[in-house]
Amino acid sequence: MEKPRIIIVDDDRDTRELLSLALESEGFEVTSAANGLRLISSLQLRRPHLILLDVNMSWIDGFELCKAVKKNESFRDIPVIFVSGRGEPEDRRRGIEAGAADYFVKPLDLNRLIARLRELVPATVPEEH
Repeated sequence: MEKPRIIIVDDDRDTRELLSLALESEGFEVTSAANGLRLISSLQLRRPHLILLDVNMSWIDGFELCKAVKKNESFRDIPVIFVSGRGEPEDRRRGIEAGAADYFVKPLDLNRLIARLRELVPATVPEEH
């Protein structure tokens, strides 16, 4: 069995590093990407079990990136959770409509986020061959 893989997509380095440390200490294998282009290339290399995605990013916003992932036959079953500073009801609605499993607002309640991750991804997963 292997650790569940999560990729954090956020253009803010501090956010990526803090989330990575928190999730790694909870037994997740974490990689990160600064933008959507990096996410797309890493999806090809090592498929994550879940994507944590910021809304406000350069090149493509999180809503559009989520829609693109959900349209792709190979990746549409990967759960996406938004982690954003944008907490308006309209933002949450757009996130869920884009295909996200959940939407968390910064500052994060890490305990709630980790509980939700565990609901969506088992603590250990069968290794892929």
